[in-house]
Amino acid sequence: MKNANIALLQLCSGDRVRDNLAQIEQQIKQLNAGVKLVMTPENALLFADAAAYRQHAEREGEGPLQQAVRDLARRYGVWLLVGSMPLISREDPQRLTTSSLLFDEQGELRARYDKLHMFDVDINDVHTHYRESDTYQHGQQLTVVDTPVGRLGMTICYDLRFPGLYQALRDRGAELISVPSAFTRVTGEAHWEILLRARAIENQCVILAPAQVGRHGQTRRTWGHTMAVDGWGNIMKENPDSVSPIKVRVDTEVLHTIRGKMPVRQHNRFQTSLQAPSEAKSSNQE
Repeated sequence: MKNANIALLQLCSGDRVRDNLAQIEQQIKQLNAGVKLVMTPENALLFADAAAYRQHAEREGEGPLQQAVRDLARRYGVWLLVGSMPLISREDPQRLTTSSLLFDEQGELRARYDKLHMFDVDINDVHTHYRESDTYQHGQQLTVVDTPVGRLGMTICYDLRFPGLYQALRDRGAELISVPSAFTRVTGEAHWEILLRARAIENQCVILAPAQVGRHGQTRRTWGHTMAVDGWGNIMKENPDSVSPIKVRVDTEVLHTIRGKMPVRQHNRFQTSLQAPSEAKSSNQE
């Protein structure tokens, strides 16, 4: 489908899985039947601490969290992206990954992306120290998958600061790129819009960025500003701070017109830094 509706949910998730799932379903109920793909932010099912992530971590294809998402996808007849949730590592069962999962309208898992870049930084806010690598190991591969709305490359939050990843996804045919996020208020105010628009312009891709907003526990504050940006860098739609969905209509044929008139990929004289990554199985193998 070259022209289709996508919904981006803006959530204020916390440490109660049942409440988070109810919030997701409540927003999906607001959408009309024309929506083909629904995206949720990072930490959509659980926004808590390392102990909670370890407690709720599941193996791919197993567990109550994934079953709940499968049920939502089937009930509402949509492809559904879990922005991130804790999974048991494929390489080391003693470690976790923070992973984005894509389910089709039948509840079948179509793609998994394990976050490549860990948010290990110090920020001038109440939380102060962020150390994702204390809980998670970084991913090992890129994920690009065919969907009813176009060919989707998958990323998560802090990945946004690494343009080589986005160039590699474009090289593998991405038309749309998901950026489910939980940007801090400090970094979000400074860099969120700039980075999203830059990645869209550089790669001539539609950037789809559902976000967390508000307070999460005693110290975490997120920026919100869920946003969709087209391949020319225009903001198609934005939700500054409301816990509610936005809906955008994406036309991938427009992308290919932009790419034809300004063929930056063909003009690029530099190689991407990520060599020969594996791709997820797509719904329509090339």
